[in-house]
This record gives sequence, structure tokens and C-alpha cells, in this order.
Amino acid sequence: MAPDFSPWGKIDWSETLAPGFEMVATPSHGGIMVSRDASFMLSPAARKCGSWNGGYLCFEEDADENVVLRELLDMKLWQIPDRIKDRAAFVENIDQNIRKYNPGYWSAREKRLSQKDRPPQRPRPAVR
Repeated sequence: MAPDFSPWGKIDWSETLAPGFEMVATPSHGGIMVSRDASFMLSPAARKCGSWNGGYLCFEEDADENVVLRELLDMKLWQIPDRIKDRAAFVENIDQNIRKYNPGYWSAREKRLSQKDRPPQRPRPAVR
């Protein structure tokens, strides 16, 4: 269920991106509001980019909502809307925005992805 009010004012419209993830707009601003339960789906680095307000983890539209969009894309929980014709440019814009405004998140994401591609490490036997 979408919230009635946001940190940016009274909500004019909202769109559910995935369960617990609401993109909201007010007359002057907006962002993505993530329910407490859904917030645990985000990486720790992503959660650090938001701020808590009224029981929601909020990511403002100019600098932070792209972190949520990137996480949802990575988890394959959200697809770029059909109205976006140049999907590659859209994704590159998301990534550029993150690198500019949330470089710590970008570094953590790249580290997480590089570790994901490595084969699991076997523990070495203790040397006696």
C-alpha cells in the first residue's frame, strides 16, 4: 500500500515498482519510498543512501533513487518501462548518477559483484 505523505510533501501520484517499493511524486519533488519489510532486500550499502521517515526508507529523486532502481534491476525485480525507448542509455544514466552522487555505494556494488563471480574459496587445512 502506498503511503499518503512523503518527506517531500503530499503525494500526487505513486507507482509500485515492486512490492514495498513506491516511486512517489509531489507538486515539487519526489523519490522512492521503501517499506521497512522491503528495505531488508536492499544491500547494506544501498540502505545507507536512504533516510528513514514515517516508517519508510526514503531515497530522493535527484541523487538517491537511482540506487534503488539499480538494486531492483540487479535483483531482476523491476523492468525498465516500455515507454523508455533507449534502455541502454537509461541504464547508463542510472549508473552515471550513482557514480556521481553515491560513489561509496558504487564501489560497494562493484566489490559485491566481483566477489559473486569468484568461485567459492575452500578453507585451507590447518598446518601443524
